[in-house]
Amino acid sequence: MDTYSNPLTDRYASPEMSYIFSDMHKFSTWRELWYVLAEAEREIGINEAQKQSDAHTEIISENALQSMKQHLKITPEALENARQYEIKFKHDVMAHVHAFGDDCGNQAKKIIHLGATSCFVGDNTDLIQIKQASELVRKRMLGVIKLMREFAMQQRNVPCLGFTHFQPAQLTTVGKRCTLWLQDMLYDFETLQFTLHQVEKSFRGVKGTTGTQASFMELFEGDEQKVKQLDALVARKMGFKKSISVTGQTYTRKIDSMVLNTLSLIAQSAHKMCVDLRLLANLREIEEPFASHQIGSSAMAFKRNPMRCERVCALSRFVICNSQNAAHTHSNQWMERTLDDSANRRLSIAQSFLAVDAILKLMSNITNGLQVYPKVIMQHCLNELPFMITEKILMECVQMGADRQEVHELIRQHSMKAIEQVKIFGKENDLVKRLKEDQAFAKIHNRIDDMIDPRKFVGRAPQQVVDFVSNDVDPVLKEYEHLIDSEKAEELAV
Repeated sequence: MDTYSNPLTDRYASPEMSYIFSDMHKFSTWRELWYVLAEAEREIGINEAQKQSDAHTEIISENALQSMKQHLKITPEALENARQYEIKFKHDVMAHVHAFGDDCGNQAKKIIHLGATSCFVGDNTDLIQIKQASELVRKRMLGVIKLMREFAMQQRNVPCLGFTHFQPAQLTTVGKRCTLWLQDMLYDFETLQFTLHQVEKSFRGVKGTTGTQASFMELFEGDEQKVKQLDALVARKMGFKKSISVTGQTYTRKIDSMVLNTLSLIAQSAHKMCVDLRLLANLREIEEPFASHQIGSSAMAFKRNPMRCERVCALSRFVICNSQNAAHTHSNQWMERTLDDSANRRLSIAQSFLAVDAILKLMSNITNGLQVYPKVIMQHCLNELPFMITEKILMECVQMGADRQEVHELIRQHSMKAIEQVKIFGKENDLVKRLKEDQAFAKIHNRIDDMIDPRKFVGRAPQQVVDFVSNDVDPVLKEYEHLIDSEKAEELAV
């Protein structure tokens, strides 16, 4: 290939998301909007409004509508025709007006785009794409949430080291750690639902060149009610609850900022989870799926690099950074509109959705095939437990009459020597052996082994998983179960 291709569409995103932002879908939606506008204008009574000026002429005929309806799906030939018109006109919307007119014939051609401005097709199509893409993201999120829920429940009783500052800390469980990732996803899902609700009631509708609807007031001879009806009817026909109350020439770019911020939140959660998994892979505790013929390195044949998680992190950084584009675009819009938003939005909105789609595909693949190594996890727990049981030993010794400060000092001395064995000589932690050999701890020698049970150090972690899933996760999955597909591992490109 001798031209640049976008890896988001070529390698990472799904065909469904790629189609939403394709030229075929975009320009077919333009045609649908022009058809719906003409149909709504006829239904509201544009022909009656014009009878006084010409009693024998229908502005919008039924034949014109039927011709438009027959050519809503743009063809490759029509796309090429529009491209040639754009070379001539240097205006993409007018190029497609003429190309649509060529397909439909003269009766329709003369009324296409009647009363509208370029943002009627441009902005409304953007909102339609945002709505459709958000619905696909919602569906993918639900699939990932379901898989994470299953993993958390399966692993809720498996003790593992907790880490603070990436240093060993009090034990938790593998499933409990997963709930931390899952909780972030639930917050993101709620934010997505809110944002989608805002989009659904913010269709740009028919607002005219600067948002005053002056051209439609002219068409309907000053009948304000009919103009309001037209705005509401077009929004409903295009699948929106209502149109936005006020606009300049464009809908407020605040909506774009809300949408890209929401996608950024999803990317942040995915990045955090996958960084954790990369660290756990280094510890050999948990690994992402690794195919039987997968090659980790062209040089080091033994390597099992966490490439899925690394790709999630790479794409997530892109989405997080991209949200700034929408913030700058919104803050830099002048008065009713300025065109420095257009080129940026063509890139930032579509690519953020494509990247999040790819992220969620990866998350589904990863979560569906996580490999847990309980024996490695247990060994790591046992390496650190001798230090963690010392407080319990201290308490029991005091309860049996020992001096707290003397016991504390003895434990400290033995701990320092055990640490020296581990760090200086690379040997196992021998703290328990040292305590058993010290007669100062004779009264509890027979109880020390019972203390070294990781399950006794996880607190309420297993029940916390059950409570969280029952109270927070399952209600969401139940409410939206009709949107959840049976998950299968996605085929991934490198």
